[in-house]
Amino acid sequence: MPHPTRILCVCLGNICRSPTAEAALRAALGDGAQVDSAGTGAWHVGEPPYPPMQAAGRRLGLAMADLRARQVSLADFRRFDLILAMDRQNLRDLQALDPGGGARLALYLDPLGGGDVPDPYYTRDFDGVAAQIVQAAGAWAESL
Repeated sequence: MPHPTRILCVCLGNICRSPTAEAALRAALGDGAQVDSAGTGAWHVGEPPYPPMQAAGRRLGLAMADLRARQVSLADFRRFDLILAMDRQNLRDLQALDPGGGARLALYLDPLGGGDVPDPYYTRDFDGVAAQIVQAAGAWAESL
């Protein structure tokens, strides 16, 4: 696969994990990559990232205030080289939507051995999740 320069991060509502991953990957990959985020659900379309998640990101130097939630579209499978799901359920949802022949799908934590990024909207561990996301962004930067 050619070097992916267009990456989409996906979680459920696009207000916690995926916008944090977008900001972390932008910081880790620099100007050579186009990074975006989206949700598999439409509940929060147009909303900024969840305030406690923004605060956790700011503590790690990530800026997310200008981001707005959106829902994944079929066009995303052609527009991006790599789509990173925050957990296995979102990966299954993406696989069900995938028209084929486009983006590679993977779990965001694959370079760290795989698994799910916990949803801090429910666990309330915003700082721990933000730190895990930043760590994985660094691992993606090294592996791409």
